[in-house]
Amino acid sequence: MGNIWVARAETGADIPAIRDINLTAFPTPAEADLVDALRADPAAWIAGLSLVSVDEADRPVGHALLTRCHIGTTPALALAPCAVRPERQRTGAGGAVIHAALAAARARGEHHVVVLGHPGYYPRFGFTRASAHGIGLTVEVPDDALMALSLHPGHPLPGGTVHYAAAFGI
Repeated sequence: MGNIWVARAETGADIPAIRDINLTAFPTPAEADLVDALRADPAAWIAGLSLVSVDEADRPVGHALLTRCHIGTTPALALAPCAVRPERQRTGAGGAVIHAALAAARARGEHHVVVLGHPGYYPRFGFTRASAHGIGLTVEVPDDALMALSLHPGHPLPGGTVHYAAAFGI
């Protein structure tokens, strides 16, 4: 389609649109409710790391969220959820907002990101199988679905168990 997407940090005015993006992109309201719960958790929420990709009228069409988690005792970020309005999927809006979120995290001096997602999608952003780095979860998931990324070459991924914010329920 040739879209060039602009991504930016969310504003307060974007919150209803972000909820709508997640409600339309997923079959249940679980992800929309997760975003609301994470936004209300001061231990998880990091201002500036909830980003949207916007259309030509500055309306949010995609969303990517990074919140605080830990790998073992090392602070890290969890990338979840990521969503794009169904009519804008496969146009680059998701990739644009994920690239912008990772760049924002890197600029803030964050070092590590984990994602539990589609193994065919997230490697394009540099994510690799977490188990190869000794990273795991306390619940069973497909080995290739848990991925991790070091945002800085001088900070290799630590091994350990991922501890998500309480809202994730794991």
